[in-house]
Amino acid sequence: MAELPDLIKDLALILISAGIVTLIFKKLKQPLVLGYIVAGFLVSPHMPYTASVADMESIHLWADIGVMFLLFSLGLDFSFKKILKMGASPIISTITIIFFMSMTGVMVGRLFDWSKMDCIFLGGMLAMSSTTIIYKAFDDLGLRQQQFAGLVMSVLILEDILAIVMMVMLSAIASGNNPDGEQMIGSIVKIGFFLVLWLVVGIFAVPQILRKVRSIVNAEVLLIVSLGLCCAMAVFSSKVGFSSAFGAFIMGSILAETIEAERIEKLVEPVKNLFGAIFFVSVGMLVDPLILVEYAIPILTLVLAILIGQSVFGSLSFMLGGESLRSAMRCGFSMAQIGEFSFIIASLGLSLGVISNFLYPVVVAVSVITTFLTPYMIRLAIPAYNSLERRLPSRLIQMLNHLSMSHPTTKEHSKWKKLLTQMTLNTVIYSILTTAVIAVMFTFVLPLNRKLLPGWELHWYANAITAILTILLISPFLRAMVMKKNRSEEWKALWAESNINRLPLLFTVLVRAMIAIGFIFYICNYLSRFSSAIMVTIGVIVIILIIVSRTIKQRSIKLERLFILNLRSRDIAAQVHGKKRPLYEGKLLDRDVHISVFDVPMDSTWMGSTLKQLNLGRKYGVHITSILRANHRLNIPDGDYVIYPGDKLEIIGSDEQLNKFKHAIETEVFGEDFHLEDREMKLRQMIIGTDSPFIGKTLQESGIRDIYSCMVVGLEEGKENLSRVAPTRKFQEGDILWIVGEEEALQTLMNS
Repeated sequence: MAELPDLIKDLALILISAGIVTLIFKKLKQPLVLGYIVAGFLVSPHMPYTASVADMESIHLWADIGVMFLLFSLGLDFSFKKILKMGASPIISTITIIFFMSMTGVMVGRLFDWSKMDCIFLGGMLAMSSTTIIYKAFDDLGLRQQQFAGLVMSVLILEDILAIVMMVMLSAIASGNNPDGEQMIGSIVKIGFFLVLWLVVGIFAVPQILRKVRSIVNAEVLLIVSLGLCCAMAVFSSKVGFSSAFGAFIMGSILAETIEAERIEKLVEPVKNLFGAIFFVSVGMLVDPLILVEYAIPILTLVLAILIGQSVFGSLSFMLGGESLRSAMRCGFSMAQIGEFSFIIASLGLSLGVISNFLYPVVVAVSVITTFLTPYMIRLAIPAYNSLERRLPSRLIQMLNHLSMSHPTTKEHSKWKKLLTQMTLNTVIYSILTTAVIAVMFTFVLPLNRKLLPGWELHWYANAITAILTILLISPFLRAMVMKKNRSEEWKALWAESNINRLPLLFTVLVRAMIAIGFIFYICNYLSRFSSAIMVTIGVIVIILIIVSRTIKQRSIKLERLFILNLRSRDIAAQVHGKKRPLYEGKLLDRDVHISVFDVPMDSTWMGSTLKQLNLGRKYGVHITSILRANHRLNIPDGDYVIYPGDKLEIIGSDEQLNKFKHAIETEVFGEDFHLEDREMKLRQMIIGTDSPFIGKTLQESGIRDIYSCMVVGLEEGKENLSRVAPTRKFQEGDILWIVGEEEALQTLMNS
């Protein structure tokens, strides 16, 4: 029999060890991540007393896949819209924490005279708190619903996003011998370009594809399609110079905006758990006890740096974000640990060969220690604040709270600022899309046209065809770039307010038109030898034609509406299924009218009745806008709709009307039956005698069911089975009937 490959043996050893250790950690109520790390240490070559993994190279390959799926799952749980709704406060706190903790890591590395790359990567590792560990700690301590916990989770989401960007930046730094500011700016621009391009194109295309095949896609196919998209984006990301994990995260965030996001998240979770476990076990394999002993002092120093750094700098960062001193300290103390992203950054450094081998096990040891201390740090925040409050002057405490709570609001008041921000954002997005289309056309279509039209004479035809196709493709983007927001409310208000505003407003149109003309100029310059004046003239004429073309206008509007629909599809689905309130609710609140959802009780007396029969509008003054039944929503139901148990009724009314309706739906139910014993069903034999009133009557005429509330099961005719009583058969003397009913009803029937 063939020998079993080492990979299968190693996988069996890893999963069995991880299963046993995580069961123990689950019993001890410790994070499972630590259990995986301990399991990895037990099966590593550094542990001589247990069986160890043979093929480390294959395990690291699986671990890389685990990182990819972990970040894909993180993307599924992430929404760019949520970040935009958070405002500036979490962003300020996150950036401040990352800056201070990164500097702390670099200084600790310098203190021990480690290499430049070790210090830079160490700073990145210390800046990333663990979302998994903090979430678990809040859950165990019963703090998840408190306000400060929500603030911490908002910052952790932003940290995870910036960790992705940091990984790309660290990769760029590691690739250069002497990275400078120009290279850093170039990397940031490159990240921004591809990030916007992938998100815009992905949100436009992926939901469209899923919407088309929704009716034929089951769970198995959806899982395969999702993982396929994840891997495809990971490959594409690596092709353009980013990590595969970054691409996986982007695809996850694109799928997060689709209706299928929750299904995909549930389907992918087992895959993520499997490969994630292998990744964290591989982390534990790199723990070398000899290195831990040798670097005991740096480990303890790093632990203290994290505990003190997050307590001080974290609290300060949340205060800068607008929190009071007490709330800021609770937030800062909660983040005093490092976790999964620190391991991922360390893995990146090892794979690039730019950090020392000792740094990985040192960071793992620091993570284990700080993870164990996390619940104690969370509990320590309030006593620390109380102690600080007793020692600091009351005026200083009040001043700190005043400074933090008077943080400037992020709500936009300036019409000019809002209009210019929207115009700039639109110009950047449409410029990126236009650049991407031009790059694709020049890279793929132009060589194809030149191959189909060979020779110097036909060369210009190939260039002309490519130019015309390119301009047709980018025309909706150029039109939107120039014309969008020119009729917005802010534009109209500024135009009407003062004549002084009109010249700057027209100047904004001119600037955007010049950018659009620049794209046409570039296409002409690349594909022709016209003079600059002719190319500029062509650009102006083309832009004017694009602006006045109704067809291009309709295409531009259609594309934008389709994009917005895809972006809002998950929110729309949540509203349809009753998970979110309709958008028009805010306008109703201004008029003291509210929307509420009520469940029809399973024992409601309303069940089986139509809305017309119930007459709820006249009785309580409310309006039923929708009925949510299973996965279907019935909007604006008419009077013939029947109410069923478990229906969710979406009601519009005032507070008084809704309270009356609530009382009615809760009280108009069938009362409890206190005579359950009398409801027992029994089987009796009844013989039709000579004086029976049923002789000569059919089953229906006898009234056994309607009058006596009993049921004839069958007729005994000496056969093995009872015979069915035909509706037209008349009872005769001597018939033996078997009847089911309640005891009292049977007695009444027998005595008739």
